[in-house]
Amino acid sequence: MDYADTPRQGDLDGSGNLSRRALAAFTEWFLKVCLDQVSFVSSLFALDTLAGRLKIYVTRREWKPEAFRLLEQTLQRGELPRGDAGRITGLKERRARDLLAALTADGILGSDTPKGAVSLRFRLDAVEVLFPGLFPET
Repeated sequence: MDYADTPRQGDLDGSGNLSRRALAAFTEWFLKVCLDQVSFVSSLFALDTLAGRLKIYVTRREWKPEAFRLLEQTLQRGELPRGDAGRITGLKERRARDLLAALTADGILGSDTPKGAVSLRFRLDAVEVLFPGLFPET
């Protein structure tokens, strides 16, 4: 990083006191590090296969398949209005509300307000199933 602040290397190396060539080299290095970190974190989260891991989570919790439908739709949309639970699951309104309450009580779904839209929440004890490579084994 100090290289970016080196003095100009001749008349053709920028117009200020500092080297344009060194700044360009630093910028290139910095962007490569950024891309490397984005790739690394993307591989840890593996968001393209998160839906499958949500299905495993539902299976391990011994919930009905309708729970996975709710979680999958929440994953795809970002948040889900509570009133959509019955339509998504195909369950009657009361059973859909009970399922939504169970998912919220579990902590996999959450909301900022009691009647607001729900979104996915990732509890620490679910990380092993949902993001298996995120934390190294001790």
